[in-house]
Amino acid sequence: MRQPIDRITLKGFKSIRDLEDFPLKSLNILIGANGTGKSNFVSFFTFLREAVEGRLGPYVDIRGGADGHLHMGPKITALMAAGLRFHSFVYELVLASTVKNTFAFVEERAGYYRSTEASWAKGSIRQGRNESVVGESVLKACSKDAGLPEMTRQVCKDIYDSISGCIVYHLHDTSDTAGIRRSGSVRDNEYLRPDAGNLAAFLLMLHDRHQSTYEKIRDTVRLAAPFFDDFKFRPRPSNGDTTLQLEWTQKDSDYPFLVTQLSDGTLRFVALTTALLQPSPPSTILLDEPELGLHPYALNLLAGLLKKAATQTQVIVSTQSAPLLDNFEAEDVIVVERKDGESTFERLSSEKLHEWLKDYSLGELWEKNVLGGRP
Repeated sequence: MRQPIDRITLKGFKSIRDLEDFPLKSLNILIGANGTGKSNFVSFFTFLREAVEGRLGPYVDIRGGADGHLHMGPKITALMAAGLRFHSFVYELVLASTVKNTFAFVEERAGYYRSTEASWAKGSIRQGRNESVVGESVLKACSKDAGLPEMTRQVCKDIYDSISGCIVYHLHDTSDTAGIRRSGSVRDNEYLRPDAGNLAAFLLMLHDRHQSTYEKIRDTVRLAAPFFDDFKFRPRPSNGDTTLQLEWTQKDSDYPFLVTQLSDGTLRFVALTTALLQPSPPSTILLDEPELGLHPYALNLLAGLLKKAATQTQVIVSTQSAPLLDNFEAEDVIVVERKDGESTFERLSSEKLHEWLKDYSLGELWEKNVLGGRP
């Protein structure tokens, strides 16, 4: 049972020293200067997803070890702690850095949430281990023969479904060697990968099984790129498999252009549109600076896509674009600042900004440093 996140607590993670019980809505737009911690907040969800997938060790090792994930390093921060409250259940973990520069679970707790208190599922479900009990790679631990109560097994499944459904889409790399421009297996279409490396196969699946969604994606791309007509799919057999590279046609022509002949901005917009209009979205979609390389008109289209997606799932976006910010309400916006070496988070209020908003847009107020979050 996938659920969005209602509140988050995060302590000791990179620049975030103490974020306590912070509320998240269906739409959350993070603004702030470079280095304030927006990307750190977004990256935590990849960190958490790898943890519940049972891959925390390799993930942390590749990124320099546990010490580099602790606020101001291990001499200042001994433990990293996080807590997520969903609509009907909660998940908490406490991690410690070891002498081998890895993380060990000091505590991991899961429970169903009722009223104002959590009804814990038999307290802790993991202590002193290097990987989460919730992870799919250790899902046996939640089976009936593992000795865990039935409620614990069920809440583990609910938490796994919700956290594994938090996908951070990294769509910045549209270089010649990026997966999004290369051929891939036509069978790789179960979900849109975080780097959209299977964009061609996913769009073909939508074309065959979700025609109305496919047409919305195609028509939205046409608005941003008036020269574009449609995608073209020509799977090719290769080594016993079938490969596919995205192709497209231009208006008034049937000549098939390769994906390598799409500009970076156009290709990135195609991927963003597909991610935000997909018929079965993740429980939470996260995007870090999706405005990169987009035309101002495309930014307005992107804002509409973000709002539409937020009616189906939870959306968290970090941005430095004042024109993009102009499309949202004050309550959608979270200002991230760096004070005394740590990130702070504050949601805006239209009531407090009432007089300012009579004459200025949110983007203008941000540029004037009325909202904060500026260098």
